[in-house]
Amino acid sequence: MVGRLEAVVLDAADTHTLARFYSELLGLPITRVDGDWIELGGPEGTMVCFQHVPDHVPPQWPDPAHPQQVHLDVRVDDVDAAEAQVLALGATRLGGGEEGQDFRVYADPAGHPFCLIFEAPKG
Repeated sequence: MVGRLEAVVLDAADTHTLARFYSELLGLPITRVDGDWIELGGPEGTMVCFQHVPDHVPPQWPDPAHPQQVHLDVRVDDVDAAEAQVLALGATRLGGGEEGQDFRVYADPAGHPFCLIFEAPKG
């Protein structure tokens, strides 16, 4: 091992909105705000951070001309309930994760793709 993961850092024009979104989505508290740099902390030192980039250009999944750059997989027990919650938080449903698959794809308020991962129905 060369090192250990300290944080996942997402660029955004509006870091405060994005940090609130991920705080609610992941149940992680905002642990540090330094201007437009914001950190969410979790158990065992897990961090998700948000870095201000005023001219941030969001990815356009699945357009290879505007690649996703990074995405998060979030495991859920009830995908329909989780979908309602993330949409209420400001997410947008994207294509992908059709009937019978074990994921659905969304964009966060800054346009970063993320997936809700769940047990696909047997069928």
